[in-house]
Amino acid sequence: MAFTDYLEISSEVQAALTANKAVVALESTIITHGMPFPQNLETARQVEADVRGGGAVPATIAIINGKLKAGLTSAELEHLAREGHSAAKVSRRDLAPILVSGALGGTTVATTMMIAEAAGVGVFATGGIGGVHRGAEQTFDISADLEELARTKVAVVCAGAKSLLDLPKTLEVLETKGVPVIGYGTDEFPAFYARSSGLKLDQRFDEVAEIAAVIARHFDLGLGGVLVANPILEQDAIEGAAIEKRIAEAIADADRQGVSRKDLTPFLLQRIFELTDGKSLVANIALVRNNARVAAGIAVALSAGK
Repeated sequence: MAFTDYLEISSEVQAALTANKAVVALESTIITHGMPFPQNLETARQVEADVRGGGAVPATIAIINGKLKAGLTSAELEHLAREGHSAAKVSRRDLAPILVSGALGGTTVATTMMIAEAAGVGVFATGGIGGVHRGAEQTFDISADLEELARTKVAVVCAGAKSLLDLPKTLEVLETKGVPVIGYGTDEFPAFYARSSGLKLDQRFDEVAEIAAVIARHFDLGLGGVLVANPILEQDAIEGAAIEKRIAEAIADADRQGVSRKDLTPFLLQRIFELTDGKSLVANIALVRNNARVAAGIAVALSAGK
């Protein structure tokens, strides 16, 4: 059997793909592990609405009842949101065991990319990608998202990498893997909650049509994925020094409690939420919605160019 034998595309998403209409993939670990209920469900529905408002069809991706799902019903979204951390956090290495067990799974950036490519969806909106964790020179904790970006033909629109990571090392790995990082209206790599990291980018474009043209050419060349770095809007951002202080506290808490591997990012996001009195969640929701709107524009431009 092939990968696509386990794939189930919703009728709406399939109809859009058949008609060469714009489709935007959306991940589901942000629903299961990124936010508490009911904010996760509200955000998932808002993000889908933002994609529709931009002229594209949303394809939220998850693993349900032994199937790789591209496009979820309202009931399936709610089920994921209510289950939360009870669902598995599924990266590439987890796919086969989760499919065999029939467990509910929220898909990471890496796994969402895989399923999106199999479904024929070339644009994906998320919050921030995973990357090289701080202290990776001792732990070797590097997200599978970076490897997937190197080999999978999907453009990922994000607010940079999560700022709890080592951003300079993350960019170094992306460069080594040959992944273009394109700034949308920015010369610097965004730092998730903050608009700027101080890290310069090599490529900047200010129009979604230009970015769509770069993505199309990159795909034509068979060069893997593209990362589109879209900063959080100024009115939604958290000041860089303030959030960095809270991140450092959260990392210290994780070290004391021995939290590591795939449990680390959900722990840190929750701890940062607590340390910022919920401000980080407000910013997280805002940046995801902003990425969805930009991704919809890129997807519309890509479909128009085919």
